[in-house]
Amino acid sequence: MNGYQLTFYTEQNRKHGHQTVCEWLLHEARRLGIRGATVISAAEGVGHAGAHHAPHVLKLADQPLQIILAVTGDEAERMLAIVRAENVHVFYTRFPIEFGVIGDDDSDEAQPHKAHKTFSLIGRS
Repeated sequence: MNGYQLTFYTEQNRKHGHQTVCEWLLHEARRLGIRGATVISAAEGVGHAGAHHAPHVLKLADQPLQIILAVTGDEAERMLAIVRAENVHVFYTRFPIEFGVIGDDDSDEAQPHKAHKTFSLIGRS
């Protein structure tokens, strides 16, 4: 399938309302039915204004984050429209990609009809 990789760049401490920008973006992606997102914590970065961002030993708040979505063209437009409507100050990139799934998913999550096994510290149940 053809679509876009939509990547948002922010810092761990950045807020939109009562949520971090990262939490808000993930919530909006779920609300739109976007099926997946990856959040990557970076060691350091330089923002668009030239400021250096990096976590410190006692303070992780300035840690750079990437929120990466593989989306259809329509999903990208809807996500960006919500970010614009909410006036969220966030840098993003969007570029064309091909994406899909290869192979079967044997995970219990993907097959709800399978019996789930649980584990505890004492033993298996």
